Amino acid sequence: MVGIIDYGVGNLFSLCSSLQAVGAESFVSGNIADLAKADKLILPGVGAFGDAADKLRKSGLDVFVCQQAKKGVPLMGICLGMQLLFEKSYEYGEHEGLGLLKGQVVPMKGALPESLKIPHMGWNGLHIANPQSRLLADVKEGDFVYFVHSFFAQGCEESLAATAEYGVSIPAAVEQGNVFGCQFHPEKSGPVGLAILKAFSEV
Repeated sequence: MVGIIDYGVGNLFSLCSSLQAVGAESFVSGNIADLAKADKLILPGVGAFGDAADKLRKSGLDVFVCQQAKKGVPLMGICLGMQLLFEKSYEYGEHEGLGLLKGQVVPMKGALPESLKIPHMGWNGLHIANPQSRLLADVKEGDFVYFVHSFFAQGCEESLAATAEYGVSIPAAVEQGNVFGCQFHPEKSGPVGLAILKAFSEV
């Protein structure tokens, strides 16, 4: 059973529908007691890092997520949820992340060629950086997935599973032990995204 963490950000029900499509049972909750019953957890997210981090802390979900991850419960962050797994973000200031993975989140502005639009929005091919990735077990080199973001991770070589090219190399997926993340939206990425969600539901 996959518990989708509801802390006020993210399109949670499309994620539920995608998991249902691959035969995975899931539920949405912001209640720690309910989420503690889940075999696996997904941390979704859209919007600003600082706001999302504050909501997690005020609800106590930040401590819960870290405790569950350290117990070995599979945890997957999606989009902003992946960014929250890192140590900190420089999105409109400096904000502490969950620190489950090494790395930091930085603006695309100033890092990309000026000809490229920000946010990075659209379909990009994946370059598999870790052929042993369990999350990407059914993903082929060059498979396309859907991105929407204006910030990206740096310094995450230890956990890097896949990249995408958008003027620079963008960390697209990360994996370290039982902690996984996708910068793109698997629930919006067609059959490739469904294959990734299925793989996570089976780890």
